[in-house]
Amino acid sequence: MTTSDNTSSSESPGSSAPSTLVAASARTPLWRDVVVLKWVTQVFLLAVVLSAMWFLASQAGDNLRARNINTDFDFLERPVDIQLGEGIDTHPDTGGRALWAAMVNTLRLSVAGIIFATVLGVIVGLARLSDNWLVRRIASGWVEMLRNIPLLVQMIVYYSTMTAALPRLGLDAGPINGWLHVSNKGISMPRVHIADGFYQWAVVVLIGAVAAHFVRRHRQRIQDETGANASPILWALGTVALFGLVGLVVHPAFFWLGAVFGAIADLLDSLPNAVPQLLLSAIAVGFATTWISRFVSDHRSARGHLSLTDDDWFRIAFTALVSLVLVYVAVRWTGLSSWILNSGRDLFGVLEAKFDVDGAARPFDAMRPDIVQKAKFPNYGKNGLTMSIGFASVFFAVVFYTSAFIGENVRGGILAVSKGQTEAAKAVGLGRGQILRHVVLPQALRVILPPTGNQYLNLVKNTSLAVAVGMSDIVQVGTTVFNQTGRTLPVVAIWMLFYLSCSLTISVVVNWFNVRMQLVER
Repeated sequence: MTTSDNTSSSESPGSSAPSTLVAASARTPLWRDVVVLKWVTQVFLLAVVLSAMWFLASQAGDNLRARNINTDFDFLERPVDIQLGEGIDTHPDTGGRALWAAMVNTLRLSVAGIIFATVLGVIVGLARLSDNWLVRRIASGWVEMLRNIPLLVQMIVYYSTMTAALPRLGLDAGPINGWLHVSNKGISMPRVHIADGFYQWAVVVLIGAVAAHFVRRHRQRIQDETGANASPILWALGTVALFGLVGLVVHPAFFWLGAVFGAIADLLDSLPNAVPQLLLSAIAVGFATTWISRFVSDHRSARGHLSLTDDDWFRIAFTALVSLVLVYVAVRWTGLSSWILNSGRDLFGVLEAKFDVDGAARPFDAMRPDIVQKAKFPNYGKNGLTMSIGFASVFFAVVFYTSAFIGENVRGGILAVSKGQTEAAKAVGLGRGQILRHVVLPQALRVILPPTGNQYLNLVKNTSLAVAVGMSDIVQVGTTVFNQTGRTLPVVAIWMLFYLSCSLTISVVVNWFNVRMQLVER
Protein backbone atom coordinates (compact mmCIF):
# COMPACT_ATOMS: atom_id res chain seq x y z
CA MET A 1 0.00 0.00 0.00
CA THR A 2 2.75 2.36 0.91
CA THR A 3 4.71 1.60 -2.25
CA SER A 4 1.75 2.04 -4.53
CA ASP A 5 0.73 5.28 -2.84
CA ASN A 6 4.21 6.69 -3.20
CA THR A 7 4.28 5.67 -6.82
CA SER A 8 0.97 7.25 -7.61
CA SER A 9 1.83 10.43 -5.76
CA SER A 10 5.15 10.71 -7.54
CA GLU A 11 3.56 10.24 -10.93
CA SER A 12 0.79 12.79 -10.56
CA PRO A 13 3.03 15.85 -10.82
CA GLY A 14 4.81 14.40 -13.78
CA SER A 15 1.56 13.61 -15.51
CA SER A 16 0.35 17.23 -15.19
CA ALA A 17 3.61 18.77 -16.39
CA PRO A 18 2.91 18.41 -20.13
CA SER A 19 -0.54 19.96 -19.79
CA THR A 20 0.95 22.92 -17.82
CA LEU A 21 3.59 23.51 -20.48
CA VAL A 22 0.98 23.36 -23.20
CA ALA A 23 -1.24 25.85 -21.36
CA ALA A 24 1.69 28.22 -20.77
CA SER A 25 2.85 28.01 -24.36
CA ALA A 26 -0.61 28.66 -25.76
CA ARG A 27 -0.84 32.31 -26.90
CA THR A 28 -3.94 34.42 -26.30
CA PRO A 29 -5.60 35.51 -29.53
CA LEU A 30 -5.08 39.16 -30.43
CA TRP A 31 -8.79 39.96 -30.25
CA ARG A 32 -8.78 38.73 -26.62
CA ASP A 33 -5.44 40.17 -25.51
CA VAL A 34 -6.03 42.92 -22.92
CA VAL A 35 -2.88 44.80 -23.85
CA VAL A 36 -3.68 44.81 -27.55
CA LEU A 37 -7.27 45.84 -26.94
CA LYS A 38 -6.20 48.69 -24.68
CA TRP A 39 -3.70 50.09 -27.16
CA VAL A 40 -6.01 49.70 -30.16
CA THR A 41 -8.85 51.40 -28.26
CA GLN A 42 -6.68 54.34 -27.22
CA VAL A 43 -5.26 54.85 -30.71
CA PHE A 44 -8.74 54.57 -32.24
CA LEU A 45 -10.25 57.09 -29.83
CA LEU A 46 -7.34 59.49 -30.43
CA ALA A 47 -7.87 59.25 -34.18
CA VAL A 48 -11.62 59.83 -33.76
CA VAL A 49 -11.09 62.91 -31.58
CA LEU A 50 -8.51 64.41 -33.96
CA SER A 51 -10.72 63.71 -36.96
CA ALA A 52 -13.72 65.28 -35.26
CA MET A 53 -11.71 68.39 -34.33
CA TRP A 54 -10.38 68.65 -37.90
CA PHE A 55 -13.89 68.26 -39.34
CA LEU A 56 -15.42 70.86 -37.00
CA ALA A 57 -12.60 73.33 -37.66
CA SER A 58 -12.91 72.94 -41.43
CA GLN A 59 -16.70 73.29 -41.28
CA ALA A 60 -16.40 76.41 -39.12
CA GLY A 61 -13.88 77.88 -41.54
CA ASP A 62 -16.11 77.19 -44.54
CA ASN A 63 -19.15 78.73 -42.82
CA LEU A 64 -17.22 81.83 -41.80
CA ARG A 65 -15.85 82.32 -45.31
CA ALA A 66 -19.32 81.83 -46.78
CA ARG A 67 -20.61 84.67 -44.59
CA ASN A 68 -17.58 86.89 -45.34
CA ILE A 69 -16.49 86.86 -41.69
CA ASN A 70 -12.78 87.55 -41.54
CA THR A 71 -10.90 85.72 -38.79
CA ASP A 72 -7.30 86.76 -39.44
CA PHE A 73 -5.23 88.82 -37.02
CA ASP A 74 -4.05 91.52 -39.41
CA PHE A 75 -5.86 94.13 -37.30
CA LEU A 76 -3.05 93.85 -34.75
CA GLU A 77 -0.79 95.81 -37.11
CA ARG A 78 -3.39 98.24 -38.45
CA PRO A 79 -3.96 101.73 -37.01
CA VAL A 80 -6.95 102.22 -34.73
CA ASP A 81 -8.61 105.28 -33.24
CA ILE A 82 -8.53 104.47 -29.53
CA GLN A 83 -7.63 106.60 -26.54
CA LEU A 84 -7.01 104.80 -23.25
CA GLY A 85 -7.72 106.51 -19.95
CA GLU A 86 -4.48 105.18 -18.41
CA GLY A 87 -1.64 102.77 -19.02
CA ILE A 88 1.74 102.50 -20.66
CA ASP A 89 0.35 103.98 -23.90
CA THR A 90 -2.77 106.13 -23.85
CA HIS A 91 -2.71 106.77 -27.61
CA PRO A 92 -1.80 103.41 -29.22
CA ASP A 93 -1.18 103.45 -32.93
CA THR A 94 -2.20 99.83 -33.69
CA GLY A 95 -4.75 97.36 -32.43
CA GLY A 96 -2.04 95.10 -31.05
CA ARG A 97 -0.49 97.95 -29.09
CA ALA A 98 -3.90 98.89 -27.67
CA LEU A 99 -4.59 95.33 -26.53
CA TRP A 100 -1.11 95.07 -25.03
CA ALA A 101 -1.57 98.29 -23.03
CA ALA A 102 -4.94 96.97 -21.81
CA MET A 103 -3.35 93.66 -20.80
CA VAL A 104 -0.75 95.52 -18.76
CA ASN A 105 -3.52 97.46 -17.00
CA THR A 106 -5.34 94.22 -16.17
CA LEU A 107 -2.13 92.57 -14.95
CA ARG A 108 -1.30 95.56 -12.76
CA LEU A 109 -4.74 95.45 -11.22
CA SER A 110 -4.65 91.68 -10.75
CA VAL A 111 -1.17 91.46 -9.22
CA ALA A 112 -1.72 94.39 -6.87
CA GLY A 113 -5.16 93.07 -5.96
CA ILE A 114 -3.82 89.60 -5.12
CA ILE A 115 -1.10 91.02 -2.88
CA PHE A 116 -3.30 93.42 -0.94
CA ALA A 117 -6.24 91.01 -0.74
CA THR A 118 -3.96 88.34 0.72
CA VAL A 119 -2.53 90.66 3.37
CA LEU A 120 -5.95 92.05 4.29
CA GLY A 121 -7.51 88.59 4.23
CA VAL A 122 -4.95 87.20 6.67
CA ILE A 123 -5.58 90.14 9.00
CA VAL A 124 -9.34 89.61 8.79
CA GLY A 125 -9.01 85.86 9.39
CA LEU A 126 -6.83 86.36 12.46
CA ALA A 127 -9.14 89.10 13.73
CA ARG A 128 -12.11 86.73 13.54
CA LEU A 129 -10.30 84.44 15.99
CA SER A 130 -9.23 87.25 18.32
CA ASP A 131 -10.06 87.16 22.02
CA ASN A 132 -11.09 90.82 21.81
CA TRP A 133 -14.86 91.03 21.38
CA LEU A 134 -14.82 94.30 19.42
CA VAL A 135 -12.10 93.17 16.99
CA ARG A 136 -13.88 89.87 16.45
CA ARG A 137 -17.22 91.59 15.76
CA ILE A 138 -15.71 94.10 13.35
CA ALA A 139 -14.06 91.30 11.39
CA SER A 140 -17.28 89.29 11.33
CA GLY A 141 -19.21 92.32 10.08
CA TRP A 142 -16.57 92.91 7.40
CA VAL A 143 -16.92 89.34 6.12
CA GLU A 144 -20.68 89.08 6.28
CA MET A 145 -21.28 92.48 4.68
CA LEU A 146 -18.80 92.33 1.81
CA ARG A 147 -19.50 88.73 0.85
CA ASN A 148 -23.22 89.41 0.41
CA ILE A 149 -22.95 92.60 -1.66
CA PRO A 150 -22.42 91.94 -5.40
CA LEU A 151 -19.01 93.00 -6.61
CA LEU A 152 -20.41 95.14 -9.41
CA VAL A 153 -22.52 97.07 -6.92
CA GLN A 154 -19.44 97.72 -4.79
CA MET A 155 -17.51 99.02 -7.79
CA ILE A 156 -20.26 101.45 -8.72
CA VAL A 157 -20.67 102.63 -5.12
CA TYR A 158 -16.93 103.27 -4.73
CA TYR A 159 -16.79 105.06 -8.09
CA SER A 160 -19.72 107.35 -7.37
CA THR A 161 -18.57 108.02 -3.80
CA MET A 162 -15.02 108.99 -4.79
CA THR A 163 -16.24 111.09 -7.70
CA ALA A 164 -18.65 113.06 -5.50
CA ALA A 165 -16.74 113.21 -2.20
CA LEU A 166 -13.17 113.93 -3.28
CA PRO A 167 -12.17 117.55 -4.01
CA ARG A 168 -11.62 118.87 -7.51
CA LEU A 169 -8.12 118.79 -8.94
CA GLY A 170 -6.22 122.06 -8.60
CA LEU A 171 -2.71 123.38 -9.00
CA ASP A 172 -2.08 123.51 -5.26
CA ALA A 173 0.65 121.49 -3.59
CA GLY A 174 -1.55 118.63 -2.45
CA PRO A 175 -2.13 117.17 1.01
CA ILE A 176 1.53 116.21 1.58
CA ASN A 177 3.52 119.10 0.15
CA GLY A 178 3.16 118.04 -3.46
CA TRP A 179 4.09 114.39 -2.90
CA LEU A 180 0.51 113.12 -2.87
CA HIS A 181 -2.52 114.41 -4.79
CA VAL A 182 -6.03 113.15 -4.04
CA SER A 183 -8.90 114.47 -6.14
CA ASN A 184 -11.97 113.46 -8.10
CA LYS A 185 -9.66 112.57 -11.00
CA GLY A 186 -7.71 110.00 -9.05
CA ILE A 187 -4.78 109.57 -6.72
CA SER A 188 -1.26 110.49 -7.79
CA MET A 189 1.86 109.63 -5.81
CA PRO A 190 5.63 109.56 -6.45
CA ARG A 191 6.76 107.05 -9.03
CA VAL A 192 9.91 105.05 -8.34
CA HIS A 193 11.41 103.58 -11.50
CA ILE A 194 14.56 101.85 -12.60
CA ALA A 195 17.34 104.00 -14.03
CA ASP A 196 20.31 103.33 -16.32
CA GLY A 197 22.40 101.61 -13.65
CA PHE A 198 19.72 99.11 -12.62
CA TYR A 199 21.06 96.17 -14.62
CA GLN A 200 24.57 96.53 -13.23
CA TRP A 201 23.08 96.71 -9.73
CA ALA A 202 20.97 93.60 -10.50
CA VAL A 203 24.18 91.65 -11.16
CA VAL A 204 25.38 92.47 -7.63
CA VAL A 205 22.02 91.39 -6.20
CA LEU A 206 22.20 88.15 -8.18
CA ILE A 207 25.61 87.42 -6.68
CA GLY A 208 24.12 88.18 -3.29
CA ALA A 209 21.30 85.68 -3.94
CA VAL A 210 23.86 82.95 -4.66
CA ALA A 211 25.76 83.84 -1.48
CA ALA A 212 22.46 83.88 0.46
CA HIS A 213 21.78 80.31 -0.65
CA PHE A 214 25.00 79.07 0.94
CA VAL A 215 24.43 81.20 4.03
CA ARG A 216 20.97 79.71 4.48
CA ARG A 217 22.33 76.18 4.14
CA HIS A 218 25.05 76.91 6.69
CA ARG A 219 22.62 78.38 9.20
CA GLN A 220 20.19 75.51 8.62
CA ARG A 221 22.95 73.00 9.33
CA ILE A 222 23.79 74.81 12.57
CA GLN A 223 20.14 74.75 13.57
CA ASP A 224 19.85 71.03 12.82
CA GLU A 225 23.00 70.17 14.77
CA THR A 226 22.49 72.35 17.84
CA GLY A 227 18.72 72.71 17.98
CA ALA A 228 19.04 76.47 18.49
CA ASN A 229 17.05 78.92 16.38
CA ALA A 230 19.63 79.99 13.76
CA SER A 231 17.12 81.98 11.65
CA PRO A 232 18.33 80.74 8.23
CA ILE A 233 15.68 82.66 6.27
CA LEU A 234 16.44 85.95 8.02
CA TRP A 235 20.15 85.47 7.47
CA ALA A 236 19.55 84.81 3.77
CA LEU A 237 17.36 87.89 3.38
CA GLY A 238 19.91 89.95 5.27
CA THR A 239 22.64 88.76 2.92
CA VAL A 240 20.65 89.81 -0.14
CA ALA A 241 19.86 93.19 1.46
CA LEU A 242 23.53 93.72 2.30
CA PHE A 243 24.61 93.01 -1.27
CA GLY A 244 21.86 95.32 -2.50
CA LEU A 245 23.16 98.18 -0.34
CA VAL A 246 26.74 97.54 -1.37
CA GLY A 247 25.64 97.35 -5.00
CA LEU A 248 24.41 100.94 -4.86
CA VAL A 249 28.08 101.93 -4.66
CA VAL A 250 30.00 99.22 -6.55
CA HIS A 251 27.59 98.50 -9.42
CA PRO A 252 29.55 100.54 -12.03
CA ALA A 253 32.31 97.92 -11.79
CA PHE A 254 30.27 95.55 -13.96
CA PHE A 255 30.29 97.74 -17.07
CA TRP A 256 32.48 95.13 -18.83
CA LEU A 257 29.50 92.81 -19.17
CA GLY A 258 28.26 95.00 -22.01
CA ALA A 259 31.15 93.86 -24.20
CA VAL A 260 30.41 90.23 -23.33
CA PHE A 261 26.76 90.57 -24.29
CA GLY A 262 27.78 92.34 -27.50
CA ALA A 263 30.08 89.46 -28.43
CA ILE A 264 27.27 86.97 -27.82
CA ALA A 265 24.95 89.04 -30.03
CA ASP A 266 27.54 89.03 -32.84
CA LEU A 267 27.97 85.28 -32.43
CA LEU A 268 24.25 84.64 -32.72
CA ASP A 269 24.12 86.87 -35.80
CA SER A 270 26.75 84.73 -37.54
CA LEU A 271 25.29 81.31 -36.72
CA PRO A 272 23.33 79.37 -39.39
CA ASN A 273 19.81 78.09 -38.81
CA ALA A 274 21.11 74.53 -38.50
CA VAL A 275 22.65 75.28 -35.09
CA PRO A 276 19.39 75.97 -33.19
CA GLN A 277 17.77 73.08 -35.06
CA LEU A 278 20.42 70.66 -33.82
CA LEU A 279 20.32 72.20 -30.35
CA LEU A 280 16.53 71.89 -30.05
CA SER A 281 16.64 68.33 -31.39
CA ALA A 282 19.37 67.38 -28.93
CA ILE A 283 17.43 68.90 -26.04
CA ALA A 284 14.24 67.02 -27.00
CA VAL A 285 16.00 63.68 -27.43
CA GLY A 286 18.15 64.19 -24.34
CA PHE A 287 15.19 65.06 -22.16
CA ALA A 288 13.20 62.06 -23.38
CA THR A 289 16.16 59.71 -22.94
CA THR A 290 16.87 60.98 -19.43
CA TRP A 291 13.23 60.70 -18.40
CA ILE A 292 12.85 57.18 -19.79
CA SER A 293 16.09 55.97 -18.17
CA ARG A 294 15.07 57.38 -14.78
CA PHE A 295 11.58 55.95 -15.13
CA VAL A 296 12.94 52.49 -15.94
CA SER A 297 15.49 52.60 -13.12
CA ASP A 298 12.78 53.61 -10.63
CA HIS A 299 10.74 50.55 -11.62
CA ARG A 300 13.66 48.14 -11.43
CA SER A 301 14.02 46.05 -8.28
CA ALA A 302 17.18 45.56 -6.26
CA ARG A 303 17.89 42.31 -8.14
CA GLY A 304 17.55 44.01 -11.49
CA HIS A 305 14.05 42.72 -12.26
CA LEU A 306 12.00 45.16 -14.35
CA SER A 307 8.26 45.30 -13.71
CA LEU A 308 6.27 47.59 -16.00
CA THR A 309 2.51 47.79 -16.44
CA ASP A 310 0.67 48.67 -19.62
CA ASP A 311 0.33 52.28 -18.46
CA ASP A 312 4.08 52.44 -17.86
CA TRP A 313 4.80 51.26 -21.39
CA PHE A 314 2.31 53.81 -22.68
CA ARG A 315 4.13 56.61 -20.84
CA ILE A 316 7.47 55.51 -22.29
CA ALA A 317 6.07 55.31 -25.81
CA PHE A 318 4.28 58.66 -25.47
CA THR A 319 7.48 60.38 -24.24
CA ALA A 320 9.48 58.96 -27.14
CA LEU A 321 6.77 59.99 -29.62
CA VAL A 322 6.64 63.55 -28.26
CA SER A 323 10.42 63.86 -28.57
CA LEU A 324 10.29 62.70 -32.20
CA VAL A 325 7.51 65.20 -32.94
CA LEU A 326 9.57 68.00 -31.40
CA VAL A 327 12.57 66.98 -33.50
CA TYR A 328 10.42 66.99 -36.63
CA VAL A 329 9.05 70.44 -35.80
CA ALA A 330 12.52 71.81 -35.07
CA VAL A 331 13.89 70.50 -38.38
CA ARG A 332 10.97 71.37 -40.63
CA TRP A 333 10.00 74.72 -39.09
CA THR A 334 12.90 76.86 -40.22
CA GLY A 335 11.16 80.03 -39.13
CA LEU A 336 11.45 78.93 -35.50
CA SER A 337 15.24 78.71 -35.77
CA SER A 338 15.43 82.11 -37.43
CA TRP A 339 13.21 83.61 -34.73
CA ILE A 340 15.41 82.14 -31.96
CA LEU A 341 18.59 83.53 -33.51
CA ASN A 342 17.08 86.96 -34.23
CA SER A 343 15.42 87.23 -30.82
CA GLY A 344 18.60 86.16 -29.03
CA ARG A 345 20.65 88.66 -31.01
CA ASP A 346 18.19 91.46 -30.21
CA LEU A 347 18.07 90.47 -26.53
CA PHE A 348 21.81 90.52 -26.04
CA GLY A 349 22.04 93.68 -28.11
CA VAL A 350 19.62 95.36 -25.71
CA LEU A 351 21.62 94.07 -22.73
CA GLU A 352 24.80 95.47 -24.29
CA ALA A 353 23.14 98.89 -24.52
CA LYS A 354 21.86 98.61 -20.94
CA PHE A 355 25.35 97.98 -19.56
CA ASP A 356 27.07 100.54 -21.78
CA VAL A 357 26.07 103.55 -19.63
CA ASP A 358 27.76 106.23 -17.61
CA GLY A 359 29.51 104.88 -14.52
CA ALA A 360 27.72 107.38 -12.29
CA ALA A 361 24.24 106.18 -13.35
CA ARG A 362 21.92 105.37 -10.44
CA PRO A 363 20.00 102.10 -10.23
CA PHE A 364 16.76 103.80 -9.20
CA ASP A 365 15.16 107.18 -9.57
CA ALA A 366 11.93 108.80 -8.40
CA MET A 367 9.70 111.53 -9.76
CA ARG A 368 7.18 113.63 -7.88
CA PRO A 369 3.66 113.77 -9.28
CA ASP A 370 2.88 116.80 -11.41
CA ILE A 371 -0.25 118.56 -12.61
CA VAL A 372 -0.55 119.80 -16.17
CA GLN A 373 -3.22 122.33 -17.08
CA LYS A 374 -4.38 122.59 -20.67
CA ALA A 375 -6.84 125.42 -21.16
CA LYS A 376 -9.13 125.41 -18.11
CA PHE A 377 -8.89 121.74 -17.14
CA PRO A 378 -5.98 120.58 -14.96
CA ASN A 379 -4.95 116.94 -15.25
CA TYR A 380 -2.29 114.70 -13.81
CA GLY A 381 0.97 114.58 -15.71
CA LYS A 382 3.16 111.60 -16.58
CA ASN A 383 5.72 111.96 -13.80
CA GLY A 384 3.71 110.48 -10.94
CA LEU A 385 2.19 107.09 -10.30
CA THR A 386 -1.45 107.87 -10.94
CA MET A 387 -4.42 105.75 -9.97
CA SER A 388 -7.53 106.88 -11.81
CA ILE A 389 -10.96 106.83 -10.19
CA GLY A 390 -11.92 103.82 -12.30
CA PHE A 391 -8.79 101.91 -11.37
CA ALA A 392 -9.16 102.82 -7.70
CA SER A 393 -12.82 101.76 -7.54
CA VAL A 394 -12.10 98.39 -9.17
CA PHE A 395 -8.99 97.90 -7.02
CA PHE A 396 -10.74 98.59 -3.71
CA ALA A 397 -13.76 96.52 -4.73
CA VAL A 398 -11.85 93.37 -5.70
CA VAL A 399 -9.47 93.69 -2.73
CA PHE A 400 -12.22 94.14 -0.13
CA TYR A 401 -14.50 91.53 -1.71
CA THR A 402 -11.77 88.88 -2.07
CA SER A 403 -10.30 89.59 1.38
CA ALA A 404 -13.59 88.52 2.96
CA PHE A 405 -13.33 85.07 1.36
CA ILE A 406 -9.62 84.74 2.07
CA GLY A 407 -10.29 85.69 5.69
CA GLU A 408 -12.73 82.80 5.98
CA ASN A 409 -10.16 80.48 4.42
CA VAL A 410 -7.59 81.59 6.97
CA ARG A 411 -10.02 81.16 9.84
CA GLY A 412 -11.01 77.68 8.68
CA GLY A 413 -7.39 76.63 8.19
CA ILE A 414 -6.39 77.76 11.67
CA LEU A 415 -9.38 76.02 13.24
CA ALA A 416 -8.41 72.83 11.39
CA VAL A 417 -5.14 72.66 13.40
CA SER A 418 -5.57 70.52 16.49
CA LYS A 419 -5.59 72.33 19.82
CA GLY A 420 -3.05 69.83 21.03
CA GLN A 421 -0.48 71.44 18.76
CA THR A 422 -1.01 74.80 20.45
CA GLU A 423 -0.92 73.29 23.92
CA ALA A 424 2.30 71.46 23.13
CA ALA A 425 3.87 74.68 21.84
CA LYS A 426 2.85 76.49 25.01
CA ALA A 427 4.32 73.69 27.08
CA VAL A 428 7.78 74.22 25.57
CA GLY A 429 7.60 77.98 26.29
CA LEU A 430 6.70 79.48 22.92
CA GLY A 431 4.86 82.79 22.86
CA ARG A 432 1.63 83.48 20.99
CA GLY A 433 3.42 85.03 18.03
CA GLN A 434 5.90 82.14 17.82
CA ILE A 435 3.09 79.61 18.06
CA LEU A 436 1.26 81.31 15.21
CA ARG A 437 4.33 81.59 12.96
CA HIS A 438 6.05 78.27 13.66
CA VAL A 439 3.26 75.88 14.59
CA VAL A 440 -0.21 76.99 13.51
CA LEU A 441 0.24 78.73 10.15
CA PRO A 442 2.60 76.13 8.59
CA GLN A 443 -0.02 73.45 9.25
CA ALA A 444 -2.97 75.67 8.38
CA LEU A 445 -1.51 76.59 5.00
CA ARG A 446 -2.22 73.06 3.77
CA VAL A 447 -5.91 73.82 4.24
CA ILE A 448 -5.76 77.50 3.27
CA LEU A 449 -3.91 77.32 -0.04
CA PRO A 450 -6.34 75.35 -2.29
CA PRO A 451 -9.44 77.56 -1.73
CA THR A 452 -7.29 80.69 -1.69
CA GLY A 453 -5.94 79.79 -5.12
CA ASN A 454 -9.52 79.68 -6.37
CA GLN A 455 -10.08 83.17 -4.97
CA TYR A 456 -7.02 84.40 -6.87
CA LEU A 457 -8.53 83.03 -10.07
CA ASN A 458 -11.85 84.71 -9.28
CA LEU A 459 -10.10 88.02 -8.62
CA VAL A 460 -8.40 88.00 -12.01
CA LYS A 461 -11.64 87.16 -13.81
CA ASN A 462 -13.60 89.70 -11.77
CA THR A 463 -11.42 92.50 -13.12
CA SER A 464 -13.40 92.17 -16.36
CA LEU A 465 -16.19 94.08 -14.59
CA ALA A 466 -13.99 97.19 -14.80
CA VAL A 467 -15.80 98.11 -18.00
CA ALA A 468 -18.71 99.25 -15.82
CA VAL A 469 -16.66 102.13 -14.36
CA GLY A 470 -14.76 103.06 -17.51
CA MET A 471 -11.38 101.54 -16.71
CA SER A 472 -9.29 100.66 -19.77
CA ASP A 473 -8.90 96.92 -19.18
CA ILE A 474 -8.58 94.23 -21.81
CA VAL A 475 -12.35 93.70 -22.07
CA GLN A 476 -13.17 97.36 -22.67
CA VAL A 477 -10.34 97.94 -25.13
CA GLY A 478 -11.02 94.64 -26.90
CA THR A 479 -14.68 95.61 -27.31
CA THR A 480 -13.63 98.90 -28.89
CA VAL A 481 -11.16 97.13 -31.18
CA PHE A 482 -13.63 94.63 -32.61
CA ASN A 483 -16.28 97.35 -32.98
CA GLN A 484 -13.85 99.30 -35.17
CA THR A 485 -12.30 96.39 -37.06
CA GLY A 486 -15.09 93.81 -37.08
CA ARG A 487 -12.72 91.09 -35.82
CA THR A 488 -14.93 89.73 -33.06
CA LEU A 489 -13.72 86.13 -33.06
CA PRO A 490 -9.98 86.97 -33.05
CA VAL A 491 -10.44 89.43 -30.18
CA VAL A 492 -12.47 86.88 -28.20
CA ALA A 493 -9.73 84.32 -28.87
CA ILE A 494 -7.16 86.77 -27.46
CA TRP A 495 -9.37 87.26 -24.39
CA MET A 496 -9.60 83.50 -23.88
CA LEU A 497 -5.87 83.00 -24.31
CA PHE A 498 -5.04 85.85 -21.91
CA TYR A 499 -7.33 84.71 -19.10
CA LEU A 500 -6.32 81.08 -19.63
CA SER A 501 -2.65 82.04 -19.32
CA CYS A 502 -3.35 83.97 -16.11
CA SER A 503 -5.35 81.08 -14.65
CA LEU A 504 -2.71 78.48 -15.50
CA THR A 505 0.07 80.66 -14.09
CA ILE A 506 -1.76 81.14 -10.80
CA SER A 507 -2.59 77.43 -10.63
CA VAL A 508 1.03 76.43 -11.19
CA VAL A 509 2.30 78.80 -8.49
CA VAL A 510 -0.34 77.79 -5.94
CA ASN A 511 0.14 74.08 -6.66
CA TRP A 512 3.91 74.46 -6.26
CA PHE A 513 3.45 75.95 -2.80
CA ASN A 514 0.81 73.37 -1.99
CA VAL A 515 3.20 70.51 -2.82
CA ARG A 516 5.90 72.14 -0.72
CA MET A 517 3.53 72.38 2.24
CA GLN A 518 2.01 68.93 2.11
CA LEU A 519 2.86 66.27 4.65
CA VAL A 520 5.48 63.73 3.56
CA GLU A 521 4.39 60.27 4.67
CA ARG A 522 6.79 57.45 5.31
